[in-house]
Amino acid sequence: MTLETKKSVFVELGKFLKQFTENDTVRKSDVLHNDLFFDDFEKLIHLSQSHNGWYTPEQVYFAIQSWADALTEENITKWLSNYDFTGVEPKNVALILAGNIPLVGFHDFLSVLITGHNAVIKTSSNDQHLLPFLAKYIITVNPDFENKINFPEGKLENFDAVIATGSNNTSRYFEYYFKDKPSIIRKNRNSAAVLNGKETKEQLEALGEDIFRYFGLGCRNVSKIFVPKGYSFDTFFEGIFKYQDVIHYEKYANNYDYNKAVFLMSNFKLLDNGFLTLKEDPSYASPISSVFYEFYENIEDLQTRLKADAEQIQCIVSTDLIENSIPFGETQNPQLWDYADNVDTITFLLTTK
Repeated sequence: MTLETKKSVFVELGKFLKQFTENDTVRKSDVLHNDLFFDDFEKLIHLSQSHNGWYTPEQVYFAIQSWADALTEENITKWLSNYDFTGVEPKNVALILAGNIPLVGFHDFLSVLITGHNAVIKTSSNDQHLLPFLAKYIITVNPDFENKINFPEGKLENFDAVIATGSNNTSRYFEYYFKDKPSIIRKNRNSAAVLNGKETKEQLEALGEDIFRYFGLGCRNVSKIFVPKGYSFDTFFEGIFKYQDVIHYEKYANNYDYNKAVFLMSNFKLLDNGFLTLKEDPSYASPISSVFYEFYENIEDLQTRLKADAEQIQCIVSTDLIENSIPFGETQNPQLWDYADNVDTITFLLTTK
């Protein structure tokens, strides 16, 4: 398959996904293979919560639309324009995927196939249905993909390179187990926000999206905020008030009650608005339903600190206070060229021997 052919298949997938929205799903006559896939995919979206309690229809629809927006001809062409795809020898690339948010491993899947390699995929037990369904759609659009996509049920075998995503603990296992293979091994990361007290209510509402989307389970969710000395959290709580309904979701509420009780029994000082706790803490990784915060005195010193902690941070949001930060509300809308852990997956796949 030529690169243009592969690109066209994923553009068709983007058109298919574009049909499915939370409030206005519409079957379009010009989308390929709707007769085979449309109804079943709509059913799968609503069954996803029975497979994984965190995968509510709202969250699955959001993930689907994020990929629909990404998989346009313009975006894919821009993403791939700076790479040289000549002379690639197809290899079997093992993908060990996470399952914390819907379709979290799709970028790796896309990258392997678009570079001409074969994907040997081990899905997470928390996300076993969405990606295989989309793989079937891709194969139906172009049957040449059938021999390039494999979901083995048993042990991973016969692979030449690996991309594995897990926790800090599992990464040590991955690094040992795959020590003789070219690899990308991803560990825990979290995202942070830097405030200066001048943010508008609209900006803080957008920050709420960065905190609460996917219930805070993603590495791009903000779990830590830095605020200036003397900062009043009243405006922050006013800004995120629109997300109060999150507490009505049982799994989130259980985490809120449990983590709040643990903090209080440990005599930690908390700020609490009834659906989110704030705790002063130097760590980046806060539990679900809680955000850690720290005060800073000098933005230049904070920038130095954040650079030193770069391996713990996925992304930073601010009003241009920090170099290379992104706007509030955009953490869960990465572009195709926004690589996890800032490791260029396409370069890795094109240069793997």
